[in-house]
Amino acid sequence: MVGAEMLRVLEQRDFPVAELVPVASARSAGKTVTFKGVEHTVVEIAPEVFEGVDLALFSAGGGTSREWSPIAASKGALVVDNSSAFRADPECPLVVPEVNAAAAANRPKGIIANPNCSTIQMVVALKPLHDEGRLKRVVVATYQAISGSGATAVAAFEAQEQATGKGGEVDKTKLSGQLSRNLLMHWTVDAETGYQEEELKMVSETRKIFGDPDIAVSPTAVRVPVITAHSEAVTVETHRPITAARARELLTKAEGVVVVDDFINGVYPQPIDAAGKDPVYVGRIRADVGNPGGIQMWVVSDNLRKGAALNAVQIAEEVLLK
Repeated sequence: MVGAEMLRVLEQRDFPVAELVPVASARSAGKTVTFKGVEHTVVEIAPEVFEGVDLALFSAGGGTSREWSPIAASKGALVVDNSSAFRADPECPLVVPEVNAAAAANRPKGIIANPNCSTIQMVVALKPLHDEGRLKRVVVATYQAISGSGATAVAAFEAQEQATGKGGEVDKTKLSGQLSRNLLMHWTVDAETGYQEEELKMVSETRKIFGDPDIAVSPTAVRVPVITAHSEAVTVETHRPITAARARELLTKAEGVVVVDDFINGVYPQPIDAAGKDPVYVGRIRADVGNPGGIQMWVVSDNLRKGAALNAVQIAEEVLLK
């Protein structure tokens, strides 16, 4: 799903593509994809595929990235990798252009890592608050859409929806449980801490992106019965207290953020409105009643676009076009 979205984003942003080379495993070789109205044949991945390539966008899983990203980089391509393979590597910058674009310049391996989708939208919203008061602690609960697990998961969820609607038996095997009319927490669990891998990514990635290992992040990740767009309830504590009015002012001016905040009249960001859109939407900006000087907010963004494909293309624009 992210690969297809990358093609749409490249086309919509009129990224200067002289030649497009769609690459996949042998299983998908020979299929076609359409870009700017022209069909392109998918080729099987091999070292020679990357000869003369300026930009290689990877979205094929950690194992594929670990094997092939260094090969692409060795051929001279700028590699932007959407997997988790290089996010913790100190020689690979972890970049969200609205937050730490300058980090992209230092890439000893020629590889830039795209952060986790949940992290991306959160740090875009946190950036103006960090600049104003320096982040001390972030507590976040995510409400993550099923498209984050890929096309197969979306199909499995839709089959569950049909089954529950008809009162039939629900196939729970493909989603590690029933998501229809339910919530799940089914990412890989770290036995030592009890946290899910998805949650621990948010901890380490937030610190790396902001360049501050002292930021405390307390995450809970939840899969919800929504197709596209992640939502997050975020509670922020900064070293220098910030009022809700000041936070709203800062967020209104922030790059990549759209404030949708008239909760008294029922106006707040919703995933159904964010799907297919580029911004990070922020609403319910309010003082933390449990911690004076702190801020609470509701953050929603399309996980396939800003959470993955758009961010990757923005990184390429930052490095190759500016």
